[in-house]
Amino acid sequence: MTLWHPTASDIWQGRDDSAESPTARRLFQTVTVSDTFAPEPGAARIALLGFACDEGVRRNQGRTGAQQAPDVLRKALANMASHEGHDRLVDMGSVRVEGERLEEAQQALRAAVIACQQANMRTLVFGGGHETAYGHGAGVLDAFPNERVAIVNLDAHLDLRQAPVATSGTPFRQLALHCEAQGRAFSYTCYGASRAANTQALWQEAARRNVTVLEDLTLLDSRDAGLAADLRRVIDSHDRIYLTIDLDVMPAWEMPAVSAPAALGVPFATLMGIIAPLCRSGKLQAVDLVEFNPHYDRDGQGARTVARLAWQIVHEWRQD
Repeated sequence: MTLWHPTASDIWQGRDDSAESPTARRLFQTVTVSDTFAPEPGAARIALLGFACDEGVRRNQGRTGAQQAPDVLRKALANMASHEGHDRLVDMGSVRVEGERLEEAQQALRAAVIACQQANMRTLVFGGGHETAYGHGAGVLDAFPNERVAIVNLDAHLDLRQAPVATSGTPFRQLALHCEAQGRAFSYTCYGASRAANTQALWQEAARRNVTVLEDLTLLDSRDAGLAADLRRVIDSHDRIYLTIDLDVMPAWEMPAVSAPAALGVPFATLMGIIAPLCRSGKLQAVDLVEFNPHYDRDGQGARTVARLAWQIVHEWRQD
């Protein structure tokens, strides 16, 4: 596959406790690492893909560095304990963007996702900037052309920008146009958007496209019951769910290592309350974690936070 690279053999390493007990295992001991891109039909498994790119962030005038994230996150995940279900993880390598070949890389990711999904594999993608979402989301939509697919974004930004080229700010407008071309509904929900971080033009575009938005202040209000009801709507009214998590949805004190740190943000613990029911729904088809920027990490703290999030998603991911 064009732009595809296998994961280096030295990425998955960690502490070996196997002498203690046969169940004292860590992820580096249970993950399957493929040296070729060849999704195989069979028992439901989770394909881990990297999208090593921050060209979209550069075009969107953000802080570059997310291109290094996939392997940094693999290393952070490798030493975590492997419990029941984590052995479903298959590392299928990464799409790496060379120079300005963003659009080509998005199409390569899209093709990889279609191949994995059609082989009965869910997809977990480590970005990259949020331009990851167009390739990943389009792949899920294409794999299930006759089904109702929900796009759920945890993000401080709506990412519905209009631009002459793809950027990290355009993926959901691109997916809206993709849905229009297929004659299907564009079902987009954004949790955590900041009124201060999105122009009025973006809010107007969201309204025009019937986007459901629960703002950061709403999610931080423990008295508001709207979140639980909306999660129920998403789960009950769709056949498949694609979840994309822009890590800048978290407050800067929890996640400074992103392109655009959030002044307020939605804390990790609150996000887990959103993610868990989606994971347990049996309808979650694909997840990505994007915008992590190792250049701005502090003592690996951000990488461990993202890895913990990925660990929990795999742990809770029910596959019917």
